[in-house]
Amino acid sequence: MARILVVDDEPHITDVVSAYLAREGHTVESAADGDTAFGLARTTRPDLIILDVGLPGRSGFDVLRDLRAEGVESAVIMLTARDELIDRVAGLELGADDYVTKPFEPRELLARVGAVLRRQGGRSTAAAVTRDFMDLRIDIEAREVTRDAAPILLTRVEFDLLATLTERPGTVLGRGQLGERIYGEAFEADDRTMDSHVKNLRRKLGVPPDGGEYIETVRGVGYRAARR
Repeated sequence: MARILVVDDEPHITDVVSAYLAREGHTVESAADGDTAFGLARTTRPDLIILDVGLPGRSGFDVLRDLRAEGVESAVIMLTARDELIDRVAGLELGADDYVTKPFEPRELLARVGAVLRRQGGRSTAAAVTRDFMDLRIDIEAREVTRDAAPILLTRVEFDLLATLTERPGTVLGRGQLGERIYGEAFEADDRTMDSHVKNLRRKLGVPPDGGEYIETVRGVGYRAARR
């Protein structure tokens, strides 16, 4: 069972979500504003943070940005009141693992929590080996990526994405396939979440020594690790 921090300024949401999580056996703390959430998360390092975007004072985006800057790698599910692509992408680019749009059914949120926690536990279908890919060294067991011994800091999803694609360079995987491999459950192929994670991964990896990209897009199909 996990330690979960629920952050929302609406008491009834915090109470309902906390009750459902506690019923599942999780240890739950809560906060109603961004500053309190940041302080709790920085000191207690929960396994998962359920983080509302529209908080008083420090917004959910600010909390996430500041936590990542502090090296806090807790998994994060963002709660947003607006079903807008720009909000979802913003959270994912800051290092969120997933998002849920308000209003939501508690069971939906529980399903997302379960998926993120399974992934957080190191769920990856790639073999537990150290793998060289171009100028990158990927340590599957330690979940580390380095270039010339210098670490490249990736989120859990970004690491699983890279590990999955480099297991068989040149093999194309669709969004749905990648989602199932990484999330461990059915994943909507038209969801733009995976595109955001690929964008973030590319930005962090940069450009290979010989140019091009580490992760290539196959239009209308999906993504593949470059075969070089």
